[in-house]
Amino acid sequence: MESIVGVFCDVVWCGCVCAVGERRQKRKTYRSGCEDPEDPFQAILNSYQRKRNFIRRANASQGSNSPILGLSSLAALVSTHIVIMISNTADIPLLAGGFINLDTIKNTGNLGNRRTKIFCTMGPACWDVPKLEQMIEAGMNVARFNFSHGDHEGHKACLDRLRQAAKNMNQNVAVLLDTKGPEIRTGFFANGATKIALRKGDTIALTSNYDYKGDSSKLACSYEKLASSVNPGQSILIADGSVVLTVISCDVEGGEVVCRIENNASIGERKNMNLPGVVVDLPTLTEKDVDDIINWGIKNDIDLIAASFVRKASDVTHIRKVLAENGGSGIKIISKIENQEGLENYLDILRVTDGIMVARGDLGMEIPPEKVFLAQKYMIREANIAGKPVVTATQMLESMITNPRPTRAECSDVANACYDGTDAVMLSGETANGTYFRQAVEIMARTCSEAESSVNFNELYQSVCNSVKRRYELNASESLASSAVKTAVDVGARAIIVYSESGATARRVAKFRPGVPVAVLTPSARVARQCFGMLKGCYAYVVDTLEDTEKLNGEVMRECRIAGIANVGDPVVILCGITGWGNTSEIKILRVVDDPVKAAYLDNNNAEFNGCTIS
Repeated sequence: MESIVGVFCDVVWCGCVCAVGERRQKRKTYRSGCEDPEDPFQAILNSYQRKRNFIRRANASQGSNSPILGLSSLAALVSTHIVIMISNTADIPLLAGGFINLDTIKNTGNLGNRRTKIFCTMGPACWDVPKLEQMIEAGMNVARFNFSHGDHEGHKACLDRLRQAAKNMNQNVAVLLDTKGPEIRTGFFANGATKIALRKGDTIALTSNYDYKGDSSKLACSYEKLASSVNPGQSILIADGSVVLTVISCDVEGGEVVCRIENNASIGERKNMNLPGVVVDLPTLTEKDVDDIINWGIKNDIDLIAASFVRKASDVTHIRKVLAENGGSGIKIISKIENQEGLENYLDILRVTDGIMVARGDLGMEIPPEKVFLAQKYMIREANIAGKPVVTATQMLESMITNPRPTRAECSDVANACYDGTDAVMLSGETANGTYFRQAVEIMARTCSEAESSVNFNELYQSVCNSVKRRYELNASESLASSAVKTAVDVGARAIIVYSESGATARRVAKFRPGVPVAVLTPSARVARQCFGMLKGCYAYVVDTLEDTEKLNGEVMRECRIAGIANVGDPVVILCGITGWGNTSEIKILRVVDDPVKAAYLDNNNAEFNGCTIS
């Protein structure tokens, strides 16, 4: 005999499936008829009465000599029922989207409290001051300078205009240098041609002599070891996969590869080339990249570097060494995972990098496109557990380069990245070359806000904690950061205030995904830009010093009131370090008051609870 008891929401359903020997199974389901669905004990009594009547009728129908259920079975069943009824339903996993309802759909998300950050690529469409101001107002957090294009002078002119726009708008905007990396590209065409037509079924040769001027029968390739790296039967992709070639033969001595064209296409000069499944023998940091980092990035006090085609952990340590040796140790490194080798070494890379970029464009050329979403979810999850910020990039609102509205699939892509746990999303051609650059930023900001409005942050916090604790024990600083987020939930705080010299404390707090804004106070302008640009839910403010925390407490309370984050009487949680750079050892719970001199502390006579300190 086996018994099944099911509980759904506030209504109890009880069923029994009974079998004796070869007898036919009988099943009957009863719904509890308690008048108050919120009273679990009334539900228990009603269910008990119905089960007792059911058992009596069932026993009578089978005869007194072969009862289906006896009193002991009934007691066990009722006991099980009681245990289920008094369990916390919050512990029962819900289907995805369980917190979405009609009100969520009808109401507008809170744009002023958007947590997910937005990276925008600079380009001719947006690089004058008024347009940059529009993008900052629309929600840009990080300005990306793509060094696959342009020169130092052109990028410097754009950077100057960006900083002027940020000053005009009184906003922190981080600056990111995206390295060109070890790209493989096709060459130039003969006779001044700008495009060539390729026909399916034709053969075409690829030569490693990059001075060769190509045509529809032969193209130059920038990778000198192409012929020794590929084998017959392998695929070569050109122009983001718009051209698919299959290798027929390889002439290593002559440096040529003969391929069959698999589809009709028309391509321009210097298009990118991908070799799926091939370990490319090229340095991650090229001579051009080193020059760009030292003579443009460090020289112009940038905040972030996006390192292209990172394949192993040593690539990151090499970049960090270049930065340290040239006065750029404060610049954070975001590793772009865009090939199979980088994906296979992802966990090693994650341990040494400052952040991750899921570069889906080239990654989709290296692995099957139907696998990219799995790679995205995997990388975001692991970055969340490690507490490293992660950016989701490539073709997020691609259609808005030429259209004023995105496709529904694109909005879903952005929203699902937010659900996956990304800290930031990125726009490329949409802002660099698009006609509707401002609208693209606005729609991305609104989509992120709407996605966040349907998240249960208390449950998200618990999920992060559980996932982290399955991997390793929290250290003291992480434990305090986690406790600060939990404390904010328990006391209903309107904000978490973080005092941080290096930004490490802010990153630890952001890791546990608080449902309230995180205001980061730091004496470093660069740290402020990095926190505001990369860390989900964080806002950053530059202060002269963190030494007089009592005075800062009052100033923070005033700024919270001005910004509309908190009102008089609202609690806030403050997390600060008292043992030096990089260490955090104090949590305070304060209430917002009118007089900032009081530093927000309340005495026993006028407070529901006192300001308290946990050290």
